[in-house]
Amino acid sequence: MISRFLSSSRFLLLFAVVASFLAAAALLVYSGLTVIRLVIDIFSSIQLTPDSAKELGVKFIQLVDIILLSIVLYIVALGLYELFIDDTLPTPNWLHITSLDDLKERLISVIIVMLAATFLGYVIEWDKSIAILALGLGIAAVIAALWLFIARRPGQAHQRDEQSNPEA
Repeated sequence: MISRFLSSSRFLLLFAVVASFLAAAALLVYSGLTVIRLVIDIFSSIQLTPDSAKELGVKFIQLVDIILLSIVLYIVALGLYELFIDDTLPTPNWLHITSLDDLKERLISVIIVMLAATFLGYVIEWDKSIAILALGLGIAAVIAALWLFIARRPGQAHQRDEQSNPEA
């Protein structure tokens, strides 16, 4: 009886799946509508100056950041669903998640891209102060730590050895 109860309790994660999916959908719709509004604003009041182009670039990079965040939430929703509810969910091979480590790896990959996009936004708005160096070094340190986390996962070295030496 307890094993049946515990087995069924995995469906509690449907709340997290639905919440993550709804958040991803809301962010995608918001960013899509914002892009449409931004494009309309561009053509209704064209200002062909370097400053307006720079400002426009920053706005689009910020929108890409929001889209990447929605992708993170979507991957969380799919990953939790695949891990706890139904592992036969049809997903592309690169998105097939079989363990929490797979889910973490997918998330870390998107987070690295988000950090790079965020830094790019700061670079575009850069006021020539030295503070951007500290920000860049901080982001680089976080990216390096995340990359090492992925690269040094237990079992990864063994998998890489088998892939590079199929005779072993």
